[in-house]
Amino acid sequence: MAHFVTIEAETRARAGKGAARATRRAGKLPAVIYGAKQTPTLIALDPRAIVRELHRGGWRSRLYEVKVDGTPTRALIRDVQYHPVSDVPEHVDFQRLAPGEQIRVAVAVHFAGELTSPGLKRGGVLNVVRHTVEVSVDLENVPEQFEADLSSLDINDNIRWSDLKGTAGTRPTIIDRDFVIATVAAPTKMAEPTGEAAAAAPAGAPAKGAAPKAAPAKAAAPAKGAAPAKAAPAKAAAKPGGKK
Repeated sequence: MAHFVTIEAETRARAGKGAARATRRAGKLPAVIYGAKQTPTLIALDPRAIVRELHRGGWRSRLYEVKVDGTPTRALIRDVQYHPVSDVPEHVDFQRLAPGEQIRVAVAVHFAGELTSPGLKRGGVLNVVRHTVEVSVDLENVPEQFEADLSSLDINDNIRWSDLKGTAGTRPTIIDRDFVIATVAAPTKMAEPTGEAAAAAPAGAPAKGAAPKAAPAKAAAPAKGAAPAKAAPAKAAAKPGGKK
């Protein structure tokens, strides 16, 4: 049995930007419920209820029962418009759900087993390809989430659609292949050599990070155009007798 989150709402009489601004000034959030071949219903609701659902995550696949003046309507949140500066929700679009109807929803993927995955324990990196999977499912069987078990994955292993748990009664919108959900990629940085590996390096090789030895300095060449240096005069040989 599917679980529905209840949201209280009330009808609003008029559509349009002016009416929506008046609803927001009154402290309410304007919204609309459409679909199931019925006339759209204009409603106003407590903005805190919507903010709470948005912070929970997975709201695109969550089922709601919107009580409009006490009358329940089953629906999905299809779109939320935000203020361009404050990022506060300004309008919500609900899609009305009819009994027995097949609907398309994006179901979140929950990853488990990271601590026991051999690949992740060896330094591998989890590369998530899809955080959600869009499926077609009966209204009464919409799952809260799918589970991806990583506990047996080594480096270069992956999780595919067929590996997910909780997919019974759902059909993915991608039907031409068993698509990848996530992979365990090899580490991008090699480990530094330590211990015996570092000692095995050639004796003459400089240590990593050490500055290369300076080459012996050559004798300075004379400046261009300068006269060659004069040799120091030789001492005069002493004359015999010691007198002039």
